[in-house]
Amino acid sequence: MNILLLGSGGREHALAWKLAGSSLCSSLFIAPGNAGTAQCGTNVDLSPVDFEGVRKFCSKQKIGMVIVGPEEPLVKGIVDFFATDPDLQHIPVIGPSGKGALLEGSKAFSKKFMERHQIPTASYREFSTANFSEGITYLQQHSLPIVLKADGLAAGKGVVICQNHIEAVAEFELMLQGNKFGEAGSKVVVEEFLYGIEMSVFVLTDGRHYVVLPEAKDYKRVGEGDKGPNTGGMGAVSPVPFADEVFMSKITQRIIVPTVEGLAKEDIDYKGFIFIGIIKVGEEPYVIEYNCRMGDPETEVVMPRLKNDLAELFLAVAEQRLDKVKIEMDPRICCTIVAVSGGYPGSYEKGLPITGLEEPLPEDSLIFHAGTRMEKGEVLTNGGRVLCVSSFAETVYEAVDKSRDVLEKINYEGIYYRRDIGYEFL
Repeated sequence: MNILLLGSGGREHALAWKLAGSSLCSSLFIAPGNAGTAQCGTNVDLSPVDFEGVRKFCSKQKIGMVIVGPEEPLVKGIVDFFATDPDLQHIPVIGPSGKGALLEGSKAFSKKFMERHQIPTASYREFSTANFSEGITYLQQHSLPIVLKADGLAAGKGVVICQNHIEAVAEFELMLQGNKFGEAGSKVVVEEFLYGIEMSVFVLTDGRHYVVLPEAKDYKRVGEGDKGPNTGGMGAVSPVPFADEVFMSKITQRIIVPTVEGLAKEDIDYKGFIFIGIIKVGEEPYVIEYNCRMGDPETEVVMPRLKNDLAELFLAVAEQRLDKVKIEMDPRICCTIVAVSGGYPGSYEKGLPITGLEEPLPEDSLIFHAGTRMEKGEVLTNGGRVLCVSSFAETVYEAVDKSRDVLEKINYEGIYYRRDIGYEFL
């Protein structure tokens, strides 16, 4: 089977690496890919949101399956595009329909969905310019801190946690009247702040049945000790030490089951990943957010731990027989550390040469590329998050140490990475 994977980040390199090892995969194409995915298949100069270009490529290359990595093409309706095109209908696309992708594409939609299906989450209100003054009054009376979320996609930057009422009102005005997040901020969700520790749960569903993949915990803050501004993710650990059998059982019964059943009850076509951001408050799980795809950099620890053939899993999704599948995972701990460009998450330079990638890797370590490109045989930086190193070990400390040792041999101007990923478990 010829497979097309859409995307260009570290998540896509990890998926490409996993798919390349499948007995079902004859040829793997990645659009547009990066310098790392080129080692797993063939990169294609094609945007994931160029649906017409994707259609032509699928016909030309006789593609048998499409896997969508990032959220944007899903929210823009690529699954519906395939489903309504007579020439593409026979090609399974791993990902939800446009309506299903609203779980990530609209914070207000996901909150209402959770309300309808009694899924535990923080209390909230939504506001727009139509009830702007009501929102100001609500904020002035709200307990602190206050969480403000842009309703739509904002490249992972649409969430602001305000420590006082003046800051909250100013951010609210910036979102709704100052166009801070563009169209994504035309509606704002104001949410209760929950105190606890976060983790990510990954579900793969065929619309009727589901399987739970290895869970992970990622680290968003750029600075060590979880300080500084939020990023797309500076590292991840899997499994999560505090996610014991009792806690995971609560997540399954109170969150996963009603989510999958709720999608089916509402006749929402959903065949793909459901990323559930969980916060543990005391001993109870609450949903922070849904995403309609795998997380990044969590994919870079989840895929190495997953023992199943990924293409076979996706085929089971397409044929709605996930109830016949049993997930197998490596029991060891996997840790990934992300190396970023100098200045990230602010402005940064691109096109810097990367050295040290040719160094032999220790056993049980992997390098996944994120923001890289190949030019005249040389690997260059091409994004804020450049690459990451994932390593297996018996303890978090050993896994972090192993990944850090590999990164110390890799260099480019301004390279930075956190040395304390998994710090609370070390």
